[in-house]
Amino acid sequence: MKSTSAYRLYGASHSLYTGKARCYLRNQGLPYVELSTWHPDFAERILPQIGRGIIPVLETPDGQVIQDTVDIIDHLEAQGVPWPAYPQTPLQRVVAVIIEYYGGQAMLKHAMHYRWSYRAEQEAFLRCAFTLGSGAQLAEQIMGRMNSYLPRLGVNADSIPQIESSFLQLLDRLEQHFAEWPYLLGTQPSIADYGLIGPMFAHLGRDPVPLAIMQRRAPRVHRWVERMTAPGLDVVEYPESEPAFVANDDLPSTLIPVLQHIAEEIFPELTDKLAFLDAWVAELQPADGTPVTEKPQVRQVGMIQTRFRGATIEVGVEPYLLYILQRATDTLLGLQEPERARVQGRLAELGLADAIRLGRQWRVGRRQNIEVWEGVAATQ
Repeated sequence: MKSTSAYRLYGASHSLYTGKARCYLRNQGLPYVELSTWHPDFAERILPQIGRGIIPVLETPDGQVIQDTVDIIDHLEAQGVPWPAYPQTPLQRVVAVIIEYYGGQAMLKHAMHYRWSYRAEQEAFLRCAFTLGSGAQLAEQIMGRMNSYLPRLGVNADSIPQIESSFLQLLDRLEQHFAEWPYLLGTQPSIADYGLIGPMFAHLGRDPVPLAIMQRRAPRVHRWVERMTAPGLDVVEYPESEPAFVANDDLPSTLIPVLQHIAEEIFPELTDKLAFLDAWVAELQPADGTPVTEKPQVRQVGMIQTRFRGATIEVGVEPYLLYILQRATDTLLGLQEPERARVQGRLAELGLADAIRLGRQWRVGRRQNIEVWEGVAATQ
């Protein structure tokens, strides 16, 4: 590809993960053009490099191809941006990564339920979005496939009332927070905001049914969605604020109920998934660098039964979840005592300590845009 001054983002308007990457590019003022997956360049040049049909994909001005929002944002952070997304203090950094995990993984239940369980009420909107994103021929096929994912995400008759109650509670707690702060950790967006905006914009802040709930029940949350999708830092309501995270590695008091909500949501599902992965690796001992699945388009290695707010659910297990959380683990491992104990103590107070477990020798990495096992041989 000939070098240009703009990034090229391949994605879709209705894609959760494209929304995360798009918001980052917009907030940071980075020039980009967005292209759909049916642009000829995607099939001709991008697919052969990433090995599977997945979005978003970022092509840099010098021709690098990067898939996955974590890798996209980390690459851009390394180039230097006006408002770095990762806090430099350990508690805020660890909490930000946990919120990113919550938004991109745990909230798939909410995002996919409100999109597909209410398909009849949103049919015209969804059909338009998927047709524009994929072309008319593929729209029906993709919509049907997405709808079929609900059971593997834990969306069933028992869990749906809990999912909807959870969404309302989250809106209420975020509404109180955004009455005081423009972003989750202060007056500039962090990786926590970018993680949460994925479901809160692409699904819950655009699809007609959840959008109406958000606008009626939590107008400040809807305003945050607008802020996150705007160019630069759209903080007109906070004229005296300078971009910064809360001082002294503290957490806003209004964020504490949000974090407690997250703790109630992610366990025991997360600990059950991690236990499954530990047992899977111990039994199969995959070689270092081996892709986590035989087929790149398959991201789950098994199913488990667990619970979501008391409801029994069955969910798929993706090793990718550890790729996200490892950055928080690495932050803790880099600390000396008593600083590590301080951070772990705060996580325990919030009910989040089990999200970051030290002592695991193996890792999930990414090589050539594919998740792989790393360090397993060292555990034998």
